[in-house]
Amino acid sequence: MRPKPEFRQRVRDLAESQWRVQVTVVHLDEVKPSFTVPGRRKDGTIEGKRLVRRFFWNLFRGTLGAVTNAVLIVAGGGAGNVFSRNGSVTGPPNAQALNLVDAARPAKAAWLVYSESHIAVVDSGNAYTDPKDAEPPRMLWHATKPDLPRHYPRNRRLTWPDGSEYNYYVSFEELDFLNRSRRN
Repeated sequence: MRPKPEFRQRVRDLAESQWRVQVTVVHLDEVKPSFTVPGRRKDGTIEGKRLVRRFFWNLFRGTLGAVTNAVLIVAGGGAGNVFSRNGSVTGPPNAQALNLVDAARPAKAAWLVYSESHIAVVDSGNAYTDPKDAEPPRMLWHATKPDLPRHYPRNRRLTWPDGSEYNYYVSFEELDFLNRSRRN
C-alpha cells in the first residue's frame, strides 16, 4: 500500500525549503532492520540491558506473535510474519550507521530524502491518514557533505567510512513509483 501523495510532497517541501536543492524522496515506511553489530541483538536492542524486562517482553511477544501469525496465515492465505525484519545494519561496535537507524526506528512513516550534498530521514507521521489531520513532517537524522555516507540508490545501501552499512527495504509499489518518476 502506497502512502498518500500529499505526504511525499510535504516531506519534499520540508527538505527543499531547508536545503535549497531538488531532492529525491523514498518511502521507507517502518524501519526495522536486522542487526549484525557487536553489542546489539538481532532486533537492534543493546545487549546486556534490561534482561528481566526483556525476558517477559519476549514471552509476551512470542505468545501474541504466534497467535497473530496463525491468524494471518489462515485469513491471509499464508501471508504475513509479525517477526519479519526489513533491511540490515552491519558494522563494528558503535557503527556510524546506528545513528541513522536508531533515529528512524521510532518513526511512524520514515522517508529517506537525499540530494548530492544531503541525506536525511524524515518522519511524516501516519502516511495513510487524512493529510489535513496529520502532524507536520520532522527531520529525525540529517548529514551533509563532507560527512555523508556513500549512497547507492539502486542497491538501496548506505555505507559509512567506518565500514558500517545500512541496507534499506523499499516496497514493490515504491520501487515502481520511483522507476516511473525517473522516466518522466
